[in-house]
Amino acid sequence: MALFSFLKKDTDKDENTVEKLNPGQRYMGGVIESSPEPVFLYEKAYENIEVVSRGVNMIVDDAADIPTKVGSKTKGIAVVKGMRQDKLNTLLNVEANPFQDINTFRRNLIIDLILDGNIFIYFDGVHLYHLPAKHVEIHTSKTSYIEKYTFKTVTYRPSEIIHIKDNSFYSIYRCVPRLRSAIKSMKLLLSMVDFQQNFFDNGAVPGLIVSSPNTLSEKIKEKLLQAWSNRYNPRTGGRSPIILDGGLEVQSLTDNKFAELDFESSITTNENKILKALGVPPILLNSGNNANIRPNIRLFYLETVIPIVKKLNYAYSRYFGYELWEDVTDTAAMQPELKDQASYFSVLVNGGIMSPAEARDKLGLDVIPGHDDLRIPANIAGSAGDPSEGGRPTGETE
Repeated sequence: MALFSFLKKDTDKDENTVEKLNPGQRYMGGVIESSPEPVFLYEKAYENIEVVSRGVNMIVDDAADIPTKVGSKTKGIAVVKGMRQDKLNTLLNVEANPFQDINTFRRNLIIDLILDGNIFIYFDGVHLYHLPAKHVEIHTSKTSYIEKYTFKTVTYRPSEIIHIKDNSFYSIYRCVPRLRSAIKSMKLLLSMVDFQQNFFDNGAVPGLIVSSPNTLSEKIKEKLLQAWSNRYNPRTGGRSPIILDGGLEVQSLTDNKFAELDFESSITTNENKILKALGVPPILLNSGNNANIRPNIRLFYLETVIPIVKKLNYAYSRYFGYELWEDVTDTAAMQPELKDQASYFSVLVNGGIMSPAEARDKLGLDVIPGHDDLRIPANIAGSAGDPSEGGRPTGETE
């Protein structure tokens, strides 16, 4: 199997090509850009916080399910030459490499974009491979843009890597995860979950103070605490009564109950903040019969899912030199209501703008032969085909 060749290697120089580079690049290059955030924090939140896992999975699964349409070649500069349209369609929609199906490959890319803010794809001339973003370092150049990429101990040329980054302000090379703005909410949720776990692990009973009129030795204190723990422990079902003598009295440490801590509203508030940071309307995760659920699903696709797919297609288009765009024909969330769709095509057919055969084709139905002619609408004054005909019948003259 022959490898595709690159238009210009990083070390090659074309005397007929005049390049005018950015003179300010020397102030931005010469550094190593690695993952600026502790990725393990976002991975921990993704694995342990229900709303983070559900929100991320909604974006990943929906975006990975949108295919890419491959159009004609562009007039811009492509990194790869010799790529055919059918081969590119296979790479982007059927099989990116021999080891993964296309949906798994896309999901790996998009989850990197959300949890790290960057996607790195290696093209070996035949197949596409995903490089985990948290292990990829960008070595910037003082003269051009990027000198090389390193993945652990492996080095890649810039022409071998397709890099897609999310929005960022401080760096032109890497991006921070979109969950960065909700990091306080995630930490607070993790703290509340840990507090709840400890609360129930400790027996879910408030602390008590045992007061004594006399001074007790350390040995007696230890024996009292041990006896209290062994005989009255809710975790082990202990309900044995305890007899206090020697003037000991029991006092409550706090009157607060778990239900009075108002955790439910605080958890809901922080979950909504996390969902908004991801770009998921919170109503999509609420139960119940919501009348406006469909507009929110469409908003979710228009403002969150499709922009992610566009980022991928723009990067592929520049790299391979073909016009690419997302195909939402079979995406249910982007289709109009059946009632509205039926009214829309009925008006076009009855108005003579579209034939019944064309309308059936748009609706995905089998075309019936003999319905290719446009319908000529009739009016009260007469036939639209010949206005001289029709009207009031001619009466007999007396």
